[in-house]
Amino acid sequence: MKYPFEATIDEILAEPNQYIDAVFSCLESEFMVMPKGEGFIEYPVFEKGYEALKAATAGFTDLKAEKILPVITELPISFVVLRAMLGFTPSEWGYVTTRRTDVTVSQGYARTLDRRVRMNPGKSLKPSSAVAARLDALVKTACVLLCEGGPTVQPDQIHRLDKADTKHGLDSIRHLASLGSPYAMLLYERFLGRPFAGHRDSVSELIGDSLESAIEDVLTRAGLSYRKTKRAEKIEGFDQTPDFIIPSEFNPQVVIEAKITEDDGTARDKVTRILRLVTLSYDQGMSPKQKYEVVACIGGRGFGERREDMRRLIESTQGKIFTLKTLDRMVDHTRLREFRTR
Repeated sequence: MKYPFEATIDEILAEPNQYIDAVFSCLESEFMVMPKGEGFIEYPVFEKGYEALKAATAGFTDLKAEKILPVITELPISFVVLRAMLGFTPSEWGYVTTRRTDVTVSQGYARTLDRRVRMNPGKSLKPSSAVAARLDALVKTACVLLCEGGPTVQPDQIHRLDKADTKHGLDSIRHLASLGSPYAMLLYERFLGRPFAGHRDSVSELIGDSLESAIEDVLTRAGLSYRKTKRAEKIEGFDQTPDFIIPSEFNPQVVIEAKITEDDGTARDKVTRILRLVTLSYDQGMSPKQKYEVVACIGGRGFGERREDMRRLIESTQGKIFTLKTLDRMVDHTRLREFRTR
């Protein structure tokens, strides 16, 4: 099988489907395995927080903030358990708290507090007066919401608290806590929310970093000078900053864009970003000349869904597309070879 980076642009234009198939054949998906990352909570730790909450509230029969706050202060993982009972993200919890109380809990603060707890789930909190006020507001809001349960909404709507453990307030929580969860209902809730969805979102950058780390290894082994950019960093001359610039941003000769996606809709957006870099690589004179070469490194099953997008990507980069499977050949088949020192 011949890959597009081994072909001339004329060969690619003559038989695009052959090269599309070649790229699709080496795309690998890692959606089944995720990095744990910092702040990952193992089940025994989570369960310890759950049992502490259950004991403090007499089996969830007395859900009051004054009973829960001491538990959270002493065993902070209980804070994460309480959020899981709500089914909210930290930002959502902060937003609802601000709307329902006279205490402002910004979404950024809520995320920071949640991360602080996840990083040290067993280390007791010693909150300042300002932190204590916001924590108190968060817990009081949670208790009210969990006791209220899911309100009646329009037939074409569903409320976020319309869950097996919160639909009927404390009665629902007590029932599941004492009898266990019906498996069919648990499966249904997983269907609505995707297993590990929150964790996958929290480590999305780490998933992308795996490809960037592999690229760095290739560049380093070849002894290339390169500039790895930071997220959201602004580089003069680029209205869209690439992930790598070789040899430097002051004299760009090759730029590398690394993209991973498991979703075909997101893949289209990422293809568009790479195509924009190709457009930027040409000067705007009467006879446009490419100022630097654009190399695309891609991964994930999302890129394997749209043949037309892949055709455009292959043609615009003149075949300079690599995956984890072919990354070891990137230096030899791009202008990177001109900067090799090893």
